[in-house]
Amino acid sequence: MSLTLVEICTGAGGQALGLEQAGFDHVVNVELDEWACKTLRQNRGESWNVVEADLLDWSAKDFAGADLVAGGVPCPPFSKAGKQLGENDERNLFPTAIRIVDEVRPKAVMLENVRGLLDTVFDDYRNKVERQLVKLGYVPGWRLLNASSFGVSQLRPRVVFVALRKEYADDFAWPTEYSETPPTVGELLHDLMAERGWEGATEWAQRANTIAPTLVGGSKKHGGPDLGPTRAKRAWATLGVNGHTIADLSPEPGFVGDPRLTVRMAARIQGFPDEWEFVGRKTNAYRQVGNAFPPPVAKAVGEQINKALTKRRLHAVAS
Repeated sequence: MSLTLVEICTGAGGQALGLEQAGFDHVVNVELDEWACKTLRQNRGESWNVVEADLLDWSAKDFAGADLVAGGVPCPPFSKAGKQLGENDERNLFPTAIRIVDEVRPKAVMLENVRGLLDTVFDDYRNKVERQLVKLGYVPGWRLLNASSFGVSQLRPRVVFVALRKEYADDFAWPTEYSETPPTVGELLHDLMAERGWEGATEWAQRANTIAPTLVGGSKKHGGPDLGPTRAKRAWATLGVNGHTIADLSPEPGFVGDPRLTVRMAARIQGFPDEWEFVGRKTNAYRQVGNAFPPPVAKAVGEQINKALTKRRLHAVAS
């Protein structure tokens, strides 16, 4: 029997894809952004039940009993790039996520957010979230995971929150980091930089000899098709990448200077497979990529949740 998943704040499907690879079947994917919904439908058609809705107005009661509730609740309330208003930020959806968990009563919960959520200033808030989940019968835990530890060619630290019902908690273990070093940006993108015949692709790849800085997607209020604030652009420049804008196409023959990334290149850095298509013009498409949870990290955590739930189920069958 397969494990079922209710996913909220699905975005362009980074976490959703990783959890699918980890053995979870989606019963619903809820997302507010119309372009992200189009991306999900473009890639999974009717096999995923994509619902375009505001979570504040959406009820999960029809999906009660699903095995896992997962999602990437908005990051700005806790991001160091913002004002870190936390629970006072109108975009804080942790209370809504907890309400959905209460409606579904899944066996497990998985939520991801930015590193800033672990800052001391949010200690009381994290404790409040934990107490609410404990009251509902879950054993919660937080872990800072770097995407580069799971084969992704950027550091991208993310906080992952996992809570399992008491009877499954003892069988859960956080994923083990990979022993292999992820490819450098040059190794990862050389073929894409060279696909239109740019003679400088090999030389560029040798210069781009480390993993990428963390991609920044921005929001509808802030951020466009670029690689982030000034500090991030400087980091990209050391790799020979012009981070001021996103390119429509890879460099052509005769190009001189530092190339820009395309949406496809950024998606590969984020850990998406090349066949995953992003719908929308450059700004909308890149924002989807930059805000995504890397699929390989979601897969690694999802596999551990799957093992815990399946192990318990096998114990029950055996007894």
